[in-house]
Amino acid sequence: MRKELILSRRSFVKTSLQLCAGMALSTPIIALAGKFPCRPLSFYHTHTGERFKLDVEQLCYKSPVIEELNNFLRDFRTGDVHSIDTKLMTTLFKIQQCCGHNGDIQIISGYRSPKTNRQLRRRSHGVAKKSLHMQGRAIDIRLTSLNTKKLQKIAISLQDGGVGYYPKSDFVHIDTGRVRYW
Repeated sequence: MRKELILSRRSFVKTSLQLCAGMALSTPIIALAGKFPCRPLSFYHTHTGERFKLDVEQLCYKSPVIEELNNFLRDFRTGDVHSIDTKLMTTLFKIQQCCGHNGDIQIISGYRSPKTNRQLRRRSHGVAKKSLHMQGRAIDIRLTSLNTKKLQKIAISLQDGGVGYYPKSDFVHIDTGRVRYW
């Protein structure tokens, strides 16, 4: 009887250790799964006709997705590529959540080279000399499921940065600069 008790204890200790090891190894995976929910964005570039999809959570890491995003939001006039502030994607996701939009976000302009910015300034007074587009910190958009006036109001309510409303051209400018609107 004593021998059965020792085997039983050994069996219990072994099984307990296996359970503890299994829980210890799976806890970080479970924690990561809960910490990083899927936050999808879908884009259509109005000037290039290109489409791009991403999960905002992928931008937390150095990944090929960031390079693909930078290329997608390149200056379509010159082909110049610049790094894009990923905070813009977080703001776009917040906007999408606020209005219940699940379609494409139409991109009018992402990164803008200094050369392109100078050309646009010659044609329009609405282009800033030190535009945040040239730093990859601004994006001009519209949503197919929402009029741009409502889009502007939602973006302003977030207080994430600058918001410009261009009703004649039917788009909203969003940037990661100081909070302001026009």
